[in-house]
Amino acid sequence: MNFLRKIWAIYGILIFFLLWLVLFPLYYIAFLVFPRAWVKYIIWFSHHIYTRLFFGLTLVRFKIEGLENIDHRSSYIIVSNHQTALDFMMNARAFPGVYKFLAKHELVKVPVFGFIVRKLCVLVNRSSAASRSSSMKYLHKTLAEGYSVFIYPEGTRNTTPDPLLPFHKGAFRIAIESGKPIAVQTILGVEKISNPKVKGLDMWPGRVRIVWSKPIETAGLTMENVDALSEQVRGVILKNLQNV
Repeated sequence: MNFLRKIWAIYGILIFFLLWLVLFPLYYIAFLVFPRAWVKYIIWFSHHIYTRLFFGLTLVRFKIEGLENIDHRSSYIIVSNHQTALDFMMNARAFPGVYKFLAKHELVKVPVFGFIVRKLCVLVNRSSAASRSSSMKYLHKTLAEGYSVFIYPEGTRNTTPDPLLPFHKGAFRIAIESGKPIAVQTILGVEKISNPKVKGLDMWPGRVRIVWSKPIETAGLTMENVDALSEQVRGVILKNLQNV
Protein backbone atom coordinates (compact mmCIF):
# COMPACT_ATOMS: atom_id res chain seq x y z
CA MET A 1 0.00 0.00 0.00
CA ASN A 2 2.84 2.43 0.85
CA PHE A 3 4.31 1.88 -2.61
CA LEU A 4 0.93 2.56 -4.26
CA ARG A 5 0.49 5.73 -2.19
CA LYS A 6 3.88 6.98 -3.38
CA ILE A 7 2.95 6.25 -7.00
CA TRP A 8 -0.32 8.15 -6.52
CA ALA A 9 1.60 11.04 -4.93
CA ILE A 10 3.88 11.20 -7.99
CA TYR A 11 0.75 11.22 -10.17
CA GLY A 12 -0.64 14.08 -8.02
CA ILE A 13 2.57 16.12 -8.43
CA LEU A 14 2.45 15.61 -12.19
CA ILE A 15 -1.19 16.75 -12.29
CA PHE A 16 -0.35 19.82 -10.19
CA PHE A 17 2.45 20.95 -12.50
CA LEU A 18 0.68 19.98 -15.73
CA LEU A 19 -2.27 22.14 -14.72
CA TRP A 20 0.07 25.03 -13.96
CA LEU A 21 1.87 24.50 -17.28
CA VAL A 22 -1.43 24.73 -19.15
CA LEU A 23 -2.88 27.60 -17.13
CA PHE A 24 0.20 29.77 -16.55
CA PRO A 25 0.06 31.48 -19.98
CA LEU A 26 -3.57 32.38 -19.26
CA TYR A 27 -2.62 33.78 -15.86
CA TYR A 28 0.24 35.77 -17.38
CA ILE A 29 -1.97 37.28 -20.07
CA ALA A 30 -4.70 38.02 -17.53
CA PHE A 31 -2.30 39.92 -15.27
CA LEU A 32 -0.98 41.92 -18.23
CA VAL A 33 -4.34 42.74 -19.79
CA PHE A 34 -6.97 42.80 -17.05
CA PRO A 35 -7.34 45.83 -14.76
CA ARG A 36 -6.20 45.46 -11.16
CA ALA A 37 -9.79 45.23 -9.95
CA TRP A 38 -10.12 41.93 -11.83
CA VAL A 39 -7.51 40.20 -9.69
CA LYS A 40 -10.40 38.98 -7.51
CA TYR A 41 -11.75 37.01 -10.47
CA ILE A 42 -8.34 35.46 -11.10
CA ILE A 43 -8.15 34.42 -7.44
CA TRP A 44 -11.70 33.05 -7.66
CA PHE A 45 -10.64 30.93 -10.66
CA SER A 46 -7.61 29.63 -8.75
CA HIS A 47 -9.63 28.80 -5.64
CA HIS A 48 -12.72 27.34 -7.24
CA ILE A 49 -11.75 26.00 -10.68
CA TYR A 50 -8.10 25.01 -10.38
CA THR A 51 -8.66 23.23 -7.06
CA ARG A 52 -11.69 21.37 -8.39
CA LEU A 53 -9.68 20.23 -11.41
CA PHE A 54 -6.78 19.05 -9.25
CA PHE A 55 -8.83 17.25 -6.62
CA GLY A 56 -11.22 15.83 -9.21
CA LEU A 57 -8.32 14.31 -11.16
CA THR A 58 -6.70 12.94 -7.99
CA LEU A 59 -10.04 11.57 -6.67
CA VAL A 60 -10.09 13.62 -3.46
CA ARG A 61 -13.61 14.46 -2.27
CA PHE A 62 -14.80 16.97 0.32
CA LYS A 63 -17.48 17.23 2.96
CA ILE A 64 -17.67 20.91 3.90
CA GLU A 65 -19.67 21.79 7.01
CA GLY A 66 -20.64 25.14 8.48
CA LEU A 67 -20.70 27.16 5.25
CA GLU A 68 -23.75 28.94 6.63
CA ASN A 69 -21.36 30.58 9.12
CA ILE A 70 -19.37 32.28 6.35
CA ASP A 71 -20.50 35.28 4.31
CA HIS A 72 -18.47 35.35 1.08
CA ARG A 73 -19.13 39.10 0.78
CA SER A 74 -17.42 39.83 4.11
CA SER A 75 -13.70 39.93 4.81
CA TYR A 76 -12.09 37.87 7.54
CA ILE A 77 -8.80 36.86 9.01
CA ILE A 78 -8.98 33.14 8.20
CA VAL A 79 -7.06 30.57 10.23
CA SER A 80 -6.77 26.79 10.01
CA ASN A 81 -4.76 23.84 11.24
CA HIS A 82 -1.91 22.85 8.93
CA GLN A 83 -0.50 19.36 8.34
CA THR A 84 0.21 18.70 4.65
CA ALA A 85 1.44 20.31 1.45
CA LEU A 86 -2.10 19.94 0.06
CA ASP A 87 -3.67 22.10 2.76
CA PHE A 88 -3.38 25.40 0.90
CA MET A 89 -5.55 24.04 -1.93
CA MET A 90 -8.01 22.45 0.50
CA ASN A 91 -8.30 25.76 2.37
CA ALA A 92 -9.14 27.56 -0.86
CA ARG A 93 -11.51 24.85 -2.09
CA ALA A 94 -13.57 25.15 1.10
CA PHE A 95 -13.93 28.95 1.24
CA PRO A 96 -16.98 30.30 -0.63
CA GLY A 97 -15.32 33.61 -1.55
CA VAL A 98 -11.76 34.72 -2.27
CA TYR A 99 -8.84 35.59 -0.04
CA LYS A 100 -5.13 36.23 -0.19
CA PHE A 101 -2.66 34.01 1.63
CA LEU A 102 -0.10 35.56 3.93
CA ALA A 103 3.10 34.15 2.39
CA LYS A 104 6.82 34.42 3.02
CA HIS A 105 8.60 36.78 0.64
CA GLU A 106 11.13 34.05 -0.20
CA LEU A 107 8.45 32.21 -2.22
CA VAL A 108 8.70 34.76 -5.03
CA LYS A 109 12.09 33.23 -5.87
CA VAL A 110 10.44 29.94 -6.93
CA PRO A 111 10.41 29.80 -10.77
CA VAL A 112 6.97 30.37 -12.36
CA PHE A 113 5.13 29.72 -9.09
CA GLY A 114 6.80 32.79 -7.58
CA PHE A 115 5.17 35.01 -10.20
CA ILE A 116 1.72 33.77 -9.12
CA VAL A 117 2.59 34.15 -5.44
CA ARG A 118 3.62 37.79 -5.99
CA LYS A 119 0.30 38.55 -7.67
CA LEU A 120 -2.11 36.59 -5.49
CA CYS A 121 -0.63 36.67 -1.98
CA VAL A 122 0.21 39.16 0.74
CA LEU A 123 3.97 38.87 1.09
CA VAL A 124 5.71 39.24 4.42
CA ASN A 125 9.30 40.42 4.31
CA ARG A 126 11.03 40.24 7.71
CA SER A 127 14.48 41.25 6.44
CA SER A 128 14.30 44.68 8.11
CA ALA A 129 12.03 46.88 10.18
CA ALA A 130 11.23 48.97 7.09
CA SER A 131 10.33 45.85 5.09
CA ARG A 132 8.10 44.55 7.89
CA SER A 133 6.37 47.92 8.12
CA SER A 134 5.80 47.99 4.36
CA SER A 135 4.41 44.44 4.44
CA MET A 136 1.96 45.34 7.21
CA LYS A 137 0.78 48.45 5.35
CA TYR A 138 0.08 46.34 2.27
CA LEU A 139 -1.74 43.75 4.39
CA HIS A 140 -4.07 46.37 5.87
CA LYS A 141 -4.61 47.85 2.41
CA THR A 142 -5.59 44.39 1.18
CA LEU A 143 -8.16 44.06 3.96
CA ALA A 144 -9.48 47.55 3.19
CA GLU A 145 -10.02 46.46 -0.44
CA GLY A 146 -12.44 43.79 0.80
CA TYR A 147 -10.19 40.75 0.66
CA SER A 148 -9.97 38.19 3.42
CA VAL A 149 -6.46 37.18 4.49
CA PHE A 150 -5.49 33.60 5.32
CA ILE A 151 -2.85 32.87 7.97
CA TYR A 152 -1.61 29.59 9.47
CA PRO A 153 -1.25 30.39 13.19
CA GLU A 154 1.01 27.33 13.64
CA GLY A 155 3.44 28.91 11.19
CA THR A 156 4.44 25.62 9.59
CA ARG A 157 3.14 22.10 8.97
CA ASN A 158 2.48 20.00 12.04
CA THR A 159 4.14 16.59 11.68
CA THR A 160 4.20 15.87 15.42
CA PRO A 161 1.89 13.54 17.38
CA ASP A 162 0.26 16.64 18.94
CA PRO A 163 -3.01 17.84 17.37
CA LEU A 164 -1.67 21.41 17.04
CA LEU A 165 1.66 23.21 17.25
CA PRO A 166 1.94 26.30 19.48
CA PHE A 167 0.23 29.29 17.88
CA HIS A 168 2.08 32.41 16.79
CA LYS A 169 0.29 35.62 17.74
CA GLY A 170 0.54 37.47 14.40
CA ALA A 171 -2.88 36.45 13.07
CA PHE A 172 -4.58 37.61 16.25
CA ARG A 173 -2.75 40.92 16.39
CA ILE A 174 -3.75 41.60 12.80
CA ALA A 175 -7.37 40.66 13.51
CA ILE A 176 -7.52 43.03 16.49
CA GLU A 177 -5.75 45.86 14.65
CA SER A 178 -8.10 45.58 11.68
CA GLY A 179 -11.25 44.78 13.66
CA LYS A 180 -11.95 41.90 11.28
CA PRO A 181 -13.66 38.75 12.58
CA ILE A 182 -11.67 35.51 12.61
CA ALA A 183 -13.07 32.72 10.43
CA VAL A 184 -11.96 29.39 11.90
CA GLN A 185 -11.50 26.43 9.55
CA THR A 186 -10.58 22.91 10.68
CA ILE A 187 -9.36 20.19 8.31
CA LEU A 188 -10.23 16.69 9.50
CA GLY A 189 -9.11 13.30 8.20
CA VAL A 190 -6.38 14.64 5.94
CA GLU A 191 -4.04 11.82 7.02
CA LYS A 192 -6.15 9.45 4.90
CA ILE A 193 -5.22 11.55 1.86
CA SER A 194 -1.69 12.55 2.77
CA ASN A 195 -0.24 11.36 6.06
CA PRO A 196 1.95 14.12 7.57
CA LYS A 197 3.89 11.58 9.62
CA VAL A 198 5.06 9.60 6.58
CA LYS A 199 8.50 10.54 5.30
CA GLY A 200 8.64 11.28 1.60
CA LEU A 201 5.75 11.28 -0.85
CA ASP A 202 2.32 10.17 0.30
CA MET A 203 -1.12 10.60 -1.28
CA TRP A 204 -4.25 8.52 -1.82
CA PRO A 205 -7.84 9.08 -3.00
CA GLY A 206 -10.46 9.64 -0.33
CA ARG A 207 -12.64 12.18 1.45
CA VAL A 208 -11.62 15.11 3.62
CA ARG A 209 -13.97 16.78 6.08
CA ILE A 210 -13.67 20.55 6.54
CA VAL A 211 -15.54 22.43 9.26
CA TRP A 212 -16.22 26.16 9.44
CA SER A 213 -16.96 27.33 12.97
CA LYS A 214 -18.82 30.54 13.76
CA PRO A 215 -16.53 33.56 13.19
CA ILE A 216 -15.08 35.15 16.31
CA GLU A 217 -15.61 38.90 16.51
CA THR A 218 -12.66 41.14 17.40
CA ALA A 219 -14.30 44.57 17.44
CA GLY A 220 -13.52 46.34 20.69
CA LEU A 221 -10.58 44.09 21.59
CA THR A 222 -7.13 45.47 22.37
CA MET A 223 -3.62 44.00 22.27
CA GLU A 224 -4.12 42.93 25.86
CA ASN A 225 -6.63 40.38 24.48
CA VAL A 226 -4.22 38.74 22.01
CA ASP A 227 -3.35 35.75 24.20
CA ALA A 228 -6.95 35.11 25.20
CA LEU A 229 -8.08 35.37 21.56
CA SER A 230 -5.36 32.93 20.48
CA GLU A 231 -6.42 30.45 23.15
CA GLN A 232 -10.09 30.83 22.19
CA VAL A 233 -9.36 30.01 18.53
CA ARG A 234 -7.05 27.17 19.48
CA GLY A 235 -9.81 25.73 21.67
CA VAL A 236 -12.30 25.82 18.79
CA ILE A 237 -9.93 23.93 16.46
CA LEU A 238 -9.00 21.40 19.13
CA LYS A 239 -12.67 20.71 19.84
CA ASN A 240 -13.31 20.10 16.13
CA LEU A 241 -10.28 17.80 15.89
CA GLN A 242 -11.67 15.72 18.75
CA ASN A 243 -14.93 15.23 16.82
CA VAL A 244 -13.46 13.37 13.84
